[in-house]
Formats: sequence, C-alpha cells, structure tokens
Amino acid sequence: MSQLLDFYRGDGTDSEGRRFDAILAWCDDDLEQVHDYIQWLFPLPTPSNFNPDAPLLTDADVAAFQAEPALRDRLRWAFRRFLTFLGLHLADDGRVIDGPNFAARAPDVWAYFNHNWLRVTRVLTSLHLLGLTAESRAFFDWLTDAHDRDRFPFPDNTFRHWTNAARN
Repeated sequence: MSQLLDFYRGDGTDSEGRRFDAILAWCDDDLEQVHDYIQWLFPLPTPSNFNPDAPLLTDADVAAFQAEPALRDRLRWAFRRFLTFLGLHLADDGRVIDGPNFAARAPDVWAYFNHNWLRVTRVLTSLHLLGLTAESRAFFDWLTDAHDRDRFPFPDNTFRHWTNAARN
C-alpha cells in the first residue's frame, strides 16, 4: 500500500504524523513557516531537495488519482487552500483570480522571489500529473497574466519553470 494514498484518503499520516485535514486547517503563518508539508499535498515522482522524507509519486499513485474522484476532490481541496494562502481564489467558472486576502498576502508571496515561487512550480506539476489539468492551466493563466502585465518581478527563468511545469 502507498503511504501517500493513505494520507490522501485520510487513513494515514505524513512522515511527521500529520493528517491531511489537519494540514489544510493550518493558518497562513504555519503554511509559510513549515516547509515539509508541500511535498505531501502536491507529490512529484522526483525526490525533493528539501524534504528527504517526502513521498515519491509512483505510477500506481497516479493511476489511483485517475481512477478515484475522491482523491482528485481532496487534491482540489488542497489546491484551493494553497491558493488562499497565496491570496488567490478558484472562481466558480474555473478561473484563478485575486482572492479577498490578496492585498494582505501579496507583499509576502508575490512582491519578491521567495520559496513560495518554488512551491508554485511543484503545485503546477503535481496538479497536471494527478488529473487536475484544468486547475493547473487556470493557475498558469493567472501567472501568465501577472507576468505579461509586469505585475510582479517574475524573472524570465522563473516563468520558464512555471511554463514547463504547466506543460508536463
């Protein structure tokens, strides 16, 4: 059995003993300060440089996400929570838009290069791999609009990483 799938189904914990629901209930400060949860919420098939205990996404895990709507629903829940942390919102029409807390979050998240921009790459890739391609595309569309309007100081190499992540 997969520890990742147990975690996502609510039957298990991450490597630190935390449950999926508990992590999503954290305040934004906790999401900002703790660095070893993102790899569990948005897994990849490649090892994390920052969290050696992070799960590696397997073909069997991907197949489970493709086959089980409940897993994709929980991934969408994690994505919505992460968007709120970033000051964004997934609108009813599927677009990612500025959220009600955008002005409060933008100085910490978007005003300068920081670890959250690396998290964005992970989230785009994980969503795409696990079957939420529309959500990954909507997030990338918001990033593209912000980049094209020079809304934030996104370096070209960072935007290239996001572009590649959204396409993989």
